[in-house]
Amino acid sequence: MIIWTLDWVPDGPRGFVRDLRLRWACEEAGFAYSVKTVPFEGRETNHLRHQPFGQVPFLQDGDVELFESGACLLHLARQSEALLPRDPAGEAATVQWLFAALNSIEMLTVPWWFLEISGAKDNGLNEWMEKRLGQLEKVLGERQWLAADRFTVADLLMADVLRVPKVRAFGNRPAAEAYVARVTARPAFRKAHADQLAHFAAADQNR
Repeated sequence: MIIWTLDWVPDGPRGFVRDLRLRWACEEAGFAYSVKTVPFEGRETNHLRHQPFGQVPFLQDGDVELFESGACLLHLARQSEALLPRDPAGEAATVQWLFAALNSIEMLTVPWWFLEISGAKDNGLNEWMEKRLGQLEKVLGERQWLAADRFTVADLLMADVLRVPKVRAFGNRPAAEAYVARVTARPAFRKAHADQLAHFAAADQNR
């Protein structure tokens, strides 16, 4: 199992580059994996054969090669009951929330975040953010985990979307805050996070 990421990034995105999602999943599942890199310089065009949008991560698992973190997570989860329940109802609920993290939450939080850091005077997505995160807050106020009454890959992805500092600080959402704290306290997250930070810190020596 090989997870591909960038060889270096500036300080800002460290701890949030999305290879962390795959590292975390592998740690939860107990999978052996290695990390390989593509150069930060020229990153938009130097690995298009593997990722047509010039992004990271991408994953190699034997003869299987995948890009998009959600697709990679689903592939990994299908190999581990620690990530994906095997009963039909639990599996369906987990996949449902995995897609919800990407399509109902992250598809909004990412453009909202870009507008915030751009210094735009009025962020036109604030009202939508308030509504969508308020809907999720209601769900998280009623349960500890999104699906199957236990941690699944859906929680991994949702917590990773929500832990972005500006998103985490948006509004008063105690259930979401408790949820992010609970999920990111897991040893597998802490190891994956520390490993990513160490990877980029080591790369500083070569620049």
